[in-house]
Amino acid sequence: MVWGMTRPVIGICTALEEASWSVWKQPAALLPANYIEAVQRAGGLVVMLPPDPVLVEDPQQAIELIDGLILAGGADIDPATYEQEPHPQTVGTVPARDAFEVALTRAAIERDLPVLGICRGMQLINVACGGTLVQHVPELVGHDEHRRVVGSFDGADHDVMLSEGSLAARAAGEVVHATKSHHHQGVDRLGEGLLVSGVSTFDELPEAIEWGGGLSDPRFVLGVQWHPEADVASSVVGALVDAAAAARVAE
Repeated sequence: MVWGMTRPVIGICTALEEASWSVWKQPAALLPANYIEAVQRAGGLVVMLPPDPVLVEDPQQAIELIDGLILAGGADIDPATYEQEPHPQTVGTVPARDAFEVALTRAAIERDLPVLGICRGMQLINVACGGTLVQHVPELVGHDEHRRVVGSFDGADHDVMLSEGSLAARAAGEVVHATKSHHHQGVDRLGEGLLVSGVSTFDELPEAIEWGGGLSDPRFVLGVQWHPEADVASSVVGALVDAAAAARVAE
């Protein structure tokens, strides 16, 4: 839905990466354009949120600026965040990003701000609620089907089964949903207040988690292990924008 001149403001957390442009190569706060485009198509206004050490201590200033929060994909989460030692396949962690996003997520949930976690973002929601991660999914499931080609969605399509009546099913518009996947980590022990509302159809790996209040709880806290921003036909990002718009009108 397009919300006209009163577009809901959607904060999207950025990665911290080394980047090149023109003659420069420097650290940069980055966000793939398809996240921004997905929000804009749904009628939202994007604000990029780079890691900020001040906001780790007090995230309310950022929370008050936005109507909804998206936790984007990216680097593995530092296992120290959930009190584990790193697996050899856990690489490229950015602890400053982890601390920032955990603080924002907890504050957003406490404020009843709509939250959507995508891939790493789903894992981040789980960790922020006290859960843990499987650090290398192929060791658990015995295959590489969840990340067939590193750095590409080629051949990445697979179906997930979403629980009838769940927020995940309502956001996707169906209970059997085709997805684009690219991950090697996943949810292990669930965080407090969360439930699994979607699994892969071929190995039952958790593919969607959400706040556990069900239909009686209007809170929009959803994590999806796939990448709806990479699928122009997906309604998942639009569901977050709609929830943010509704929350803004209700205030």
